[in-house]
Amino acid sequence: METTAQDGDKQDEGGAAAAFSPEEIEAGRRLFAGDWNFLSAAPTIPTLPPMRGIEIAFAGRSNVGKSSLVNALTGRKALARTSVTPGRTQELIFFGLGPELTLVDMPGYGFAKAPKDKVDAWTATIHAYLRGRANLARVFVLIDARHGLKPIDAEVLDGLDKAAVSYAVVLTKADQLKKGELAQRVEATQAGLLRRPAAFPIVLPTSSREGWGIPELRAAVVRLMAERGIAAG
Repeated sequence: METTAQDGDKQDEGGAAAAFSPEEIEAGRRLFAGDWNFLSAAPTIPTLPPMRGIEIAFAGRSNVGKSSLVNALTGRKALARTSVTPGRTQELIFFGLGPELTLVDMPGYGFAKAPKDKVDAWTATIHAYLRGRANLARVFVLIDARHGLKPIDAEVLDGLDKAAVSYAVVLTKADQLKKGELAQRVEATQAGLLRRPAAFPIVLPTSSREGWGIPELRAAVVRLMAERGIAAG
């Protein structure tokens, strides 16, 4: 019977390990080992916290694993609240590390156990945030590695392209693919991003449960901060 790939296999197939230097990996480890704290929860644009440093947002379909990824990145088991119920995150949740860096856990799109008018209100808030947040440096769009890009994901990417918001794709739940499948998923995802003007070229496969790809995602944040002239701790 075919087995799931081991840690090294996953990173080699996804191409993430070779994309970052050992120095960036170590800088990412130190950065995310810092003292992360909950800052605020914003259900509407007027309730957004004041802008400071740079913000990095995590978007994706409901139940794709945004909160789990934030917890894995920061090494905190319950910094971001997780739930098996799709659509539970109903606000823009802000987590900070000093004045330089803020992570934003966004409400999931595509499905939510909530009235349609409330879902529409979240959607409007998300779009307004993405278009108008001047210190938003990058959006990591999370895609379930088992399913790949779906039409609803394409709609979100269309919006980011139109708003000229830099984004990169993170494949979640990569540990649930059998060996050999991940490389095909990464290749297909990269192909789907080729003509998208705001897409960052690297696709990062991850598993919050197993820790796969987390060092590389941290390193991607470190590199982004360096590009913006901000020291990573």
